[in-house]
Amino acid sequence: MGGIGRDALQLREVDVPQPGPDEILIKVAAVSLNHRDKMVIETGRGLPLKFPFAPGSDLAGTVVAAGDAVTRFAVDDQVISVFTPDWLDGARAGDARTPSYWTLGGFYPGVLAEYVALPQDWVVRAPRTLSPAEASTLPVAGLTAWFALVERGHVRAGDVVLVEGTGGVALFGVQTAKMHGAEVIVSGSADKLDRVLELGADHVVDRRSADWAESILALTGDRGVDHVLELLGGRHLGKAAQVVAVGGHIHLIGALDGFEASTPVMPILMKDITIHGIGTGHRRALSDLVSAIDSTETKPVIGARYPFHELSAALDHLDRGPFGKIVVEVG
Repeated sequence: MGGIGRDALQLREVDVPQPGPDEILIKVAAVSLNHRDKMVIETGRGLPLKFPFAPGSDLAGTVVAAGDAVTRFAVDDQVISVFTPDWLDGARAGDARTPSYWTLGGFYPGVLAEYVALPQDWVVRAPRTLSPAEASTLPVAGLTAWFALVERGHVRAGDVVLVEGTGGVALFGVQTAKMHGAEVIVSGSADKLDRVLELGADHVVDRRSADWAESILALTGDRGVDHVLELLGGRHLGKAAQVVAVGGHIHLIGALDGFEASTPVMPILMKDITIHGIGTGHRRALSDLVSAIDSTETKPVIGARYPFHELSAALDHLDRGPFGKIVVEVG
């Protein structure tokens, strides 16, 4: 990028970066796109971008060189990036006034390039059971769903999980819930619900139906759902509170319906609901997700693949709301 806006995107040829003592040089194979990447390109999101700026945060690639102080990786290792590279484990850094949200492809430069040099702590080993394109979908979409359900919600067999939508985070939510033996209800567009059933969802509900909440309550015998992956936000938070079970969890992830959320208070008070604010997750959880992917041989859902020079078309596809992840294949 030479500036803000889609029309500022251009391929530039530069020297291959040289890794510092604590850095690894990665030959990038694939980069998966997030809505956040599109927003950074189109608006800058108020971030301190230094131009020229490479967007993108989610890479999969191969280590081709390593600095003298590198101990975690060796040449030929397959790796994926950590979206919030300063957050290794435990609580997120920052304070009440300024929470930490220092990410690749935003606060830090992005990864849409043929070669990227990164500190060794900013990546983890890729799953051995996935292709680079599949592995590139984990750093944001995969980790966000995993962090919500596993790290914060402690999902377990027998729980009922409501997943909203059929985008990248949503489909990883379905897969994560099924890994742990949960029952899954997906609320989405009617034309995509058959594909969600094929992915393993137990029930589907048209999210535009007038009796949406009643349908979900009927499926659970009025008990409600133990977890909601709340990807719409805005006023839809109130609907999530309506269908969640007593003692249940709402994982507030998305803001497709706006960044000002609203809900009646009584259901939250009377049902002892916990609302978790989810902003991806830490490096240790990403490593846990990689292990789970390998042990269960779970395959991420890729909606479409585009070559590097067709980034604009890939962003257009993102606008249309794909089923699964959009991946740019770099090398």
